[in-house]
Amino acid sequence: MNRTLFAPFAALASLALIATSASAELPKGAKAPGFTTRAALAGKEFGFSLRAALAKGPVVLYFYPKAFTSGCTLEANAFADAMPKFKAAGASVIGMSADDIATLKDFSRKECRDAFPVGVASPKVIAAYDVAMGTSGLTTRTSYVIAQDGRIVAVHSDGDYRGHVDKTLAAVRALKK
Repeated sequence: MNRTLFAPFAALASLALIATSASAELPKGAKAPGFTTRAALAGKEFGFSLRAALAKGPVVLYFYPKAFTSGCTLEANAFADAMPKFKAAGASVIGMSADDIATLKDFSRKECRDAFPVGVASPKVIAAYDVAMGTSGLTTRTSYVIAQDGRIVAVHSDGDYRGHVDKTLAAVRALKK
């Protein structure tokens, strides 16, 4: 392969490796860091508090890199489709990204289908949950299931969106046993 063509591919591969290896999600059993943030549901902005959400039941907190990108859109669609199952299991879901609130309002309508909220993941929240994707400002695709006592009972981190809904739903259902 020509060196001029190879250099950009090598740089991209290196960035992907750094982004993957820099992530060291919080472990099962850890206390979930509390936070409040601006969020959107059905296109409307509101204040979200993890503490208030946990008072109602377990929370699935899933981080995704960027609204309206292919994997993030498909993941939001999958969570929206599964919301009746999460609700039946007594859990709430919130998606988090570093997108601004205007983007999240739109994303909550179009891709989350008004089924669950999405919130602004500030740099402080991203650091607290150890989901930074290198220095890009984006988050890794990481899902946490947080029990009502504030402890993390499941963690799933994978760039492929497809396992997140099934794995988090199984963890929520296991809480009821």
